[in-house]
This record gives sequence, structure tokens and C-alpha cells, in this order.
Amino acid sequence: MSMQQIGFDAPGGPEVMRLETVPVPRPGPGCVLIKVQAAGVNRPDVLQRMGRYPVPPDASPVLGLEVAGTVAALGEGVTHWREGDKVCALTNGGGYAAFCVVPAGQCLPWPKNYNEVSAAALPETCFTVWANLFGHGKLRAGETVLIHGGTSGIGTTAIALALAFGAHPIVTAGSAEKCAACEKLGARAINYREKDFVAEVKTLTGGAGVDVVLDMVAGPYLSRNIACLKQDGREVVIAVQGGTRDPNFDILPVMRHRLVITGSTMRPRTPAEKSAIADELRANLWPKLDAGECAPIIHAIFPLAEAAAAHALMESGEHIGKIVLTVA
Repeated sequence: MSMQQIGFDAPGGPEVMRLETVPVPRPGPGCVLIKVQAAGVNRPDVLQRMGRYPVPPDASPVLGLEVAGTVAALGEGVTHWREGDKVCALTNGGGYAAFCVVPAGQCLPWPKNYNEVSAAALPETCFTVWANLFGHGKLRAGETVLIHGGTSGIGTTAIALALAFGAHPIVTAGSAEKCAACEKLGARAINYREKDFVAEVKTLTGGAGVDVVLDMVAGPYLSRNIACLKQDGREVVIAVQGGTRDPNFDILPVMRHRLVITGSTMRPRTPAEKSAIADELRANLWPKLDAGECAPIIHAIFPLAEAAAAHALMESGEHIGKIVLTVA
């Protein structure tokens, strides 16, 4: 049995991607085969296509880190899912395809009243935000968080989750339109192209600063983020769009204010670690999704064959929320 997936022969621009026909994979022990109906598009997909995001040795080289669909087959030892179950999943690659093999513990049920597009928009951002904002960042109700890239998939999810769990989000965005979109979602927004976000954070917090920074920029933002944190604050780095070095970084403010600098990447985590995050999401976030809270913001939907257009949109930075591919 064969299927279609998106492949590419060498790194490059969006145009290198193409549909190809390959055999349907088989689920190994502890895994499920998902008949994919939709797949989320994420920044790591773009970086991998460009040759800037190494694939872990045990992961699929095919693009796609989140999917939604139905369970088509069960691997040995899988007992908590059945064929036909509607699931969304954080994949280890392979999502841009008609079928995808995923460790069973990384699957979650579609929330109530969700379709395949909304379900596919959940896993990558929810796993990432939950693990970093509430895990490493230890964000708690009543605290304030600064979120960079407020209109990205991560940003819109972080706003929703911060509000849902009683925290106060401040975001940065690069235009008046994007700031307005973030404010409509319930965050206070700073146009970083027009204002110094450090000074604005101090103004918005009455000089106190924020408890947590969720940072997908890094580079020269590191020292500026440190300046935004209050005593015992936490800087959580989840991406390095601005580079890995900050020539202005000074360790003394970290020591003086007992700050924590931490961060993580999701893809290298083991299936057991990802399954533990899935369990936390199911217990804490999924009831809110079932109740209609924290719904993902969908910016655009493309058919799988138009993955190149989806990547071009993501690279443009013009999207507000998630970009999703649908699979016939």
C-alpha cells in the first residue's frame, strides 16, 4: 500500500518541496499509525527544510511535527487506543503525509467540538508552551509573563494559556495590526519596532518587571530580557531566531536578583518525556479545551500539495496564529 508525502532532495527554499509516493509505514511496538487529516506547520519545519535543524537519529526525516486524524493501526503493546479513535499527536517527524507513525503516549483525543484543522493546531505549541512556560518557567496564577513573537503560533497559544491559568501576558509584536490582534486576545502589547520593550515593560508593570520571559529570539535579547525580570524571575529560551550569543550579557544582574536562565527544545526529548507532558496536558489543559477555552487561532489552511505556499507564508511573518495543511 502506498501514500503521498512531502519530500525534498536537498535543502533550499519552499520550492524544493514536492509530493512523492512512498509505502505506508508500519507502527512498531508502542506506536500507532495515524491516517492524517491535517498537519500543523511550524518554524522547525522551515528550518529543517533549509538545512538548519538537524533531525535526531531516531526521528523521521519527513517534515511535520503535529497531526490530527484517526488511528489506522496499533503497534504491539498499545492498549489505550483503538482503531478509528480521533487523535491529535506530537510526532517525531513524518506529519506531512497521508499516514504517520507516532508513539502512542504522544497522542491526545480531539477536544469536544473540534475538527481536524483545530486539533492539528494544538500539539506542537501546547506541548512547547506547557513544558516551558509552566514547567521550566514555573509560571503561576497572578504572575506576569513577557512573550516575544506574540502573533506566532507559540505566541497566541502562550497568551491563551497564561490567561486561562490566571497569569498576565505582555507581548511584543512588529506592527500596529499585530499588536491589536494580541490585545484582542487579552494581552498587553508592545510594538518593538517603535518602542524599547524594556522601558515599556517597566512602565506597564509600574517599575516592577515581569516574573517570566518566554523567549524565542535569544541573541541580543538575552540581556534586555534580564533587565525586564523582577527578583527571582525566570528567562526561558525556546528558540534562537536572533542567534546564540549576546555580547552585552552581564552575569551580575542574574546573581544580584537571583534570576534563573533556562530553556529547552522539544524534539530531542524521549517518548517517555513527551508522554509525561501529554499526560499533564490531558489533566490540566484538555478540560479547558473541551469547555471551549483556549481555542487555537487558525490563520490559513492549505492542501498538502501546497506546502510550499504554507512555508512561504510562515517565512513572510505575516501570519497571526497557526498555519495548517489538510490531507485528502
